[in-house]
Amino acid sequence: MTQHRSPFMPWLARDIRQARKQGPDALASRQRARLADAVARARTHSPYYRELYRDLPRRVDAPALLPVTDKPQLMARFDDWATDREITYDRINAFVDDPDLIGQPFLGKYMVATTSGTSGRRGLFVLDDRYMEVGSALTSQALTTWLGPTGILRTVAHGGRFAQLIAADGHYAGYSGYRRAMREGGWRSKILRAFSVHTPMPELVAQLNAFRPSIVIGYASTVMLLTAEREAGRLRIAPTLIQPAGETMTAADTDRIGAAFGTTVRTVYAATECTYLSHSCTEGWYHVNSDWVVVEPVDADHRPTPPGEYSHSVLVTNLANRVQPFLRYDLGDSVLQRPDHCPCGSPLTAIRVRGRAGDILTFPTTPGEQVRLSPLAFSTLFDRTPGVELFQIEQTAPTVLRVRLRVADGADPETVWQAVQRELTLLSADNKLGHLTLERAPEPPLQAPGGKYRTVIPLA
Repeated sequence: MTQHRSPFMPWLARDIRQARKQGPDALASRQRARLADAVARARTHSPYYRELYRDLPRRVDAPALLPVTDKPQLMARFDDWATDREITYDRINAFVDDPDLIGQPFLGKYMVATTSGTSGRRGLFVLDDRYMEVGSALTSQALTTWLGPTGILRTVAHGGRFAQLIAADGHYAGYSGYRRAMREGGWRSKILRAFSVHTPMPELVAQLNAFRPSIVIGYASTVMLLTAEREAGRLRIAPTLIQPAGETMTAADTDRIGAAFGTTVRTVYAATECTYLSHSCTEGWYHVNSDWVVVEPVDADHRPTPPGEYSHSVLVTNLANRVQPFLRYDLGDSVLQRPDHCPCGSPLTAIRVRGRAGDILTFPTTPGEQVRLSPLAFSTLFDRTPGVELFQIEQTAPTVLRVRLRVADGADPETVWQAVQRELTLLSADNKLGHLTLERAPEPPLQAPGGKYRTVIPLA
């Protein structure tokens, strides 16, 4: 994995631009061809997929023909899953247990990324060069779209420096990629710098003020905390673009960030399993990179959810990663597909994301009945509560919610808590949950090992 300019990259960049210029039919044609190739390679080189697909037709270019997969299934068959037979669970587990190997090539040719396991199960993922190159090209295309010619010139004029707000203490995708870029050298190593989201806020602010980034990319919760620092006058950076990622945001969140920094704010919806899944537009929709990924909103029985309705989950097929195929992979998020063309003019499918189905809180009411509340219900509630900088709700018992708060500078903690308590009581009453108990936690929101603040934590 030494630094080189792959002959694949110039063609890839041109193909991505052409596909979007040519429109939906061209995108769909590329998707079908790449799906057929991905399925053929998987069933040829992966014992797991060979077994799973043994009764399928010889050529498959429609995702609905494929069985559904998920993280528990794939992790249980780890040694049979990869198409490179040298990859085993024991070898890669030993690799990720060594922090000195972060960003180093596994088996001399692959990048390794883990998930932090906030949903209870850690993922171990192997990323090949083709996947990394597709992700890089699609990211470049998104940046070009977001910034436009004027924004690109401003970014270059301000030094073109990228600040990544990431967890810098594990084999997470962002940090592994950063360490790889630093090891390889070249132009990326000169403009890119990682900042740990575990850094105390005064120190993080000082570091960013010294670096003066043109573009800031990182966990949404950390971006929100930095927004408060900007509003207080302590953070003095003037980026041309801020890209919160990794956590669900509301329109109020992005509006606040844009107003505080006086800049463009765009978001992405993605996962370690498919880092290039989608990017946001001026209308607030996520556009799926459908020439390189298949996204299927489905109900609880994995049947298609009609456009205009929120799904129970979403199936994702990564069309770039050949070494560890993700084919009709249940990502667990609830999404809504736009039924018509997005006003922004993009030919790509537009979706909105409500959050992970696994983060929905379920409460008992009368015997045999339940009420379910999504994370978005709480996010919008806290958005309109003055003085709340960060929140976290944990269901510690069937009818008990523990509320953790980080209060904004200058706000009275007691006044903020009374407002939060009032709003939560109204939400409970509106949903016939007057029997819920609210606990005020003395500790602030807890950060997961991967750097995220999980806003809603269901009962274990």
